[in-house]
Parts: sequence; structure tokens; C-alpha cells
Amino acid sequence: MSRVTGEVLGSLASGLTTSLGITGPPTPNTHIALFLPESLPSDLTIGRSLTSGPHIPQPIPHHTSDLTKVTSFFLGLEAMALVRLVALLALLAAPVSACLLCFMTVFERRRVCQGFVGMQGASLRKCEDAFKAAFGGLEDVEISYKDRGHLHDVFTEMTHSLQETALTQKPYEEAFREAAASVEENIAQLKEAPDCIPPCGIQEVSRRFLCRWCYSEVCDLPLDCPVQDMKVIRGEQAMFSCDVNFELPEPVTYTWKFVGGGFRTQDQTYFRELPGARGNVARIRPVQPKHRGTFSCEIAHEQRPLARLYFFLNVTGPPPRGESELQVSFREVVRWAPREAELLEPWRPSLVELLASPGALTPSNWGLLAANAAVLAAGVTLLAW
Repeated sequence: MSRVTGEVLGSLASGLTTSLGITGPPTPNTHIALFLPESLPSDLTIGRSLTSGPHIPQPIPHHTSDLTKVTSFFLGLEAMALVRLVALLALLAAPVSACLLCFMTVFERRRVCQGFVGMQGASLRKCEDAFKAAFGGLEDVEISYKDRGHLHDVFTEMTHSLQETALTQKPYEEAFREAAASVEENIAQLKEAPDCIPPCGIQEVSRRFLCRWCYSEVCDLPLDCPVQDMKVIRGEQAMFSCDVNFELPEPVTYTWKFVGGGFRTQDQTYFRELPGARGNVARIRPVQPKHRGTFSCEIAHEQRPLARLYFFLNVTGPPPRGESELQVSFREVVRWAPREAELLEPWRPSLVELLASPGALTPSNWGLLAANAAVLAAGVTLLAW
């Protein structure tokens, strides 16, 4: 059977309407795979960038005849738009037994009928009509997309079984009814695709295959998830968890990005990648005012984005004692360097930095220092002996 694939269901209607000079927003994030009747070429593909501008047909003189107008108009359309028109008409004209047409070619059905009635034209057409009518109850079947291969195997096995049944002189009407009942029983044992879980993400596990029109559809949810607001006190730790509430394929990759300056945005053009961040969990410690901004995590499978999560980090709390905010900002500017990769690395202060930090010499820290000094003195004494 000829297969035509397209990324967007609206590409059929959108491509046709843009060629007709009709504008209208397509439906994003709806990914479709179409399986068209056998009359179309096997190498036919449907696909066009939805961002391309509309094609404007040449104006038609008013003095021409109606037939000339129609002919001139279609000659002015792009070839791809005509292909989409043919594909769309083929889908709209498909009979209600489309589930049978999705998994059996016209040649396979004809070969089965030839086994029952021979090569006679009238009898052969009557058998083919009865074949399609027997499967009329399966036009509304929806299955999980991952089970499409299994259903194809069921129809293949049914084809071989009918060819063997034809040798027994059994009436084809009865054989077709039994075959349809067997296929329906197999479909009933399949698990339904899980429902889409809002608010975001390309959820392949929820993709469904619809027998009526022989195409698959996935959740119409945005790729970008809502921004999560986080408030962390200066000097403490911030944790980001890049997790979604739907099942992910394997393997997946995580890409972390950041835009500073206190920007709260989802516009990817502002973000810069953080090469040092890997995995689904990232942290910052200690949090500083320069970390105030939006962090982005993109989950991808085979380089195809599945979801983008956003975290807006708001740093609160006063500056260190003895410093004003202006002094802190000036010091950050003087020491600035393009080291975005260090944003999500753990903080490992030295002993000198620890002692130099305000409030470090607390009574408990004094006790720890005294204990360390005593252990060090004992070690030196033992070595002297």
C-alpha cells in the first residue's frame, strides 16, 4: 500500500488554502502519518514548510469561458498543492471499511477473491464489495500507535488464512464475516493508548492510530512547559529537577540553558547553553545575585525535543555584612568572566575562603578548629618520638 507521511495534519488543508490565497493559522504540535489508497504513487510524499509564503495564482481574464477559467486556475497551482488536493480527496472518499484498506492492498484483496470466485469480472467485483462490507464495523477503531505493527501482522495472517479457506469451497460471505470477527477479537485484546497528560510535552506514548482515515495523531500540547518560579535565599542551594509526568522513550538527553539579568522568559533566542550541566537534576550553591534569571532544560529523544521546562530563580536576602549592593555589583563586574559552565557546579571553598567569609568564626567553628589543632599537635608529638 502507498504511504504518505506528513508532520502536520493541517499541512494538507493549509498547503491547499495557501495556494488558493486563503490565510489561516495551522494547528501546531499535531503530528500525522497518513496511509492513502493504492491509487497514489508509492513514492508520493506530503510535506511543506508552514512558514513559506502563500502562492498567488495568476489572475484570470473575465472574458474567458468557465472551462478555461478552471483550467487556467489549476495550471497556476503548485504541483505539491495538487498532490495535497488529490490526497485529501482520496481520504474523504475512503469507504467506512478503511481499517481493511489500511493493512491490505487492493491487489491482496483481489487475489483473495480470485481464490473464491475465479477471474470473472462481475463475480469478482461482488466479492470485493462483500469483503469490504464485512469489515464495516471496524471503521471507528483506534489503537495505540505502537500496536500498529501487531495489527498489520494480524491482517497478514488473515490473508493467508482466507487463501487457504478458498480451497475448501466455503462461501466467501461466511469466510469474510469470520475473518472480521477474528480481527475484531484481536483488537479488543490490545491496550488503549494512555490519555494525554497536560500541560505540555510531545507524548509519543499517547499517539493513536485511527483506522477510519488511516493516520496517527498525538496530543495537541505545547512543547514549552509553564515557567516554575523559585525563590532561594542568597548563599543557599538551588535545586532544579527536569522531570515530566508522562512516560519518556529511551534514551533521552538533557540540555540546560540559562539567561541572566533577571529575565523571566521562554524565548530560546535569549538562552545560552551550560555545557557543564548534564542529567535531569542540576544545582547551584551558593546562590548569588548573578544567578537570578531563567534556567531551561530541554528533554530530547534522538535529537527530537519532547519537552522544555523553565525555572525562574529569584535570589533574595541582604548582601554580606559590611558591603552595599553597589559594592557587590561593582565587585561582580570587575571579576566577571564568561564562565557560564560553572553556574551549576558545586561550591568547594578553601579553608582560607571559609575563614575569610563573614560569620565563619562562630563558637562551634572555634571548637572544631581547637579540636583539629589538638589532633595535629598529638600527631607531631608521636612523630617526634
